[in-house]
Amino acid sequence: VEKDNGKAFEYYKKSANQEYLDAYFQLGYCYDLGIGTEINVIKAYELYKIVAENGNKVAQYNLGLYYRLGNGIKKDHVKAFEYCKKSADQEYLEALLLLGYYYDKGIGVEIDKVKASELYKKVFELHKIEAENGNSEVQLSFGRLYYFGCSTEMDYKRAIYWFNKAAENGHEIAQFNISVFYMHGIYVKKNEIKAFEYCKKSAEKGYLGAQLNLGYHYYKGIGTEVDKAKANEIYKKLFELCIKAVDSRDDTIECFLGHLYRDGYGTKKDLDKSIYWYQKAAENDSSNAQYELGKCYELGIGVNKDEFKAFEFYKKSVENRFPEAKFILGYYYINGKGVGFDERRAFEFYKKSADQGFIDAQYKIGYLYNYGEEVEINEEKAFKYYRMAAKGGNINAQLSLASFYEKGKGIETNIENANYWYKKAIENGCQEVEKSLNSLLYNIHK
Repeated sequence: VEKDNGKAFEYYKKSANQEYLDAYFQLGYCYDLGIGTEINVIKAYELYKIVAENGNKVAQYNLGLYYRLGNGIKKDHVKAFEYCKKSADQEYLEALLLLGYYYDKGIGVEIDKVKASELYKKVFELHKIEAENGNSEVQLSFGRLYYFGCSTEMDYKRAIYWFNKAAENGHEIAQFNISVFYMHGIYVKKNEIKAFEYCKKSAEKGYLGAQLNLGYHYYKGIGTEVDKAKANEIYKKLFELCIKAVDSRDDTIECFLGHLYRDGYGTKKDLDKSIYWYQKAAENDSSNAQYELGKCYELGIGVNKDEFKAFEFYKKSVENRFPEAKFILGYYYINGKGVGFDERRAFEFYKKSADQGFIDAQYKIGYLYNYGEEVEINEEKAFKYYRMAAKGGNINAQLSLASFYEKGKGIETNIENANYWYKKAIENGCQEVEKSLNSLLYNIHK
């Protein structure tokens, strides 16, 4: 038969009227996401509760999310934890991951890092065979665990391996992640065409984050031809989807509304509404929204400039594992913005960001190893990080690397390599380097 969400909803409703538990769950899911009907979080909650009390692990997980976000009910982190634990006790993958996060952050329970680590390890133990057999949901989870260093050391090669596996198997979130890696050159060579292609695949499967980024690709012509009409069409559709789903209290939806109102994509620009939705999402622990609020307070977008509030929002974003915020915190500490100057703390956050593949952070670590006051000078390590960042396209790193090769700092003198990296910096727009290159060539030939 042809797909028809309206008819599916009606049949689920008829079946639920006969007290069939699976139908209760499916009907709740329809009310939850607005499938074949309008979103109704109250009815979704009531139906999930019936099924959860009868032991359905997915309903228990969903009910826990409702208590955490306050969907149609009063927010209650203790109940959120309890229902998540019931689901995790039945070895439901998403619940195991979320329960680990609850223990890690002390949501609805006392902080217990050991327990969190044990739960993350359990995910590896229980689902290893599924991951190896091509289960894209498990592969995505493995990628996240390695990327964030949950229960194991951060291992970005393994993270990207599992993200790639999940993307190859059609998982839209993994495809989006790979797109972002190619976009920014994070542990892969920067490739805007591949970034666009993966983003498009993910967007076509309905992933909202990819739809937002796809509009940006078309609007700016990144990895594709500029097509502002196409971009506006995508943004308008995304805005309509977000407005339709806003009652779900999903922090991703709230954060996207913040983006769209801020930039005037798909709707009229409205900074007051943008701040409102960012704040709603931030209250639900959206690390992305916390990061964006940090930017708003830093730059005075829709609010008065306030470096101290900016710092606090960036700090919260880091605590909730938003990678980009680590670099910004490093910048705040090194410049004494919103917090006292602290080179060691700056180094700590730059290092975390560098280890996650952020090129500008790799340059900053090289710089601190080269010129630091509180950080011990180490020319070999400075060379290592300059080389990482130079290969990633950072002009300052290319210039510094050329100088190291020319002067034999942290590495043996190599004029050929110095010449190569001076030329790379010039090709990338650093014209003032020509004096250094001309001087080098003069000394070679005199």
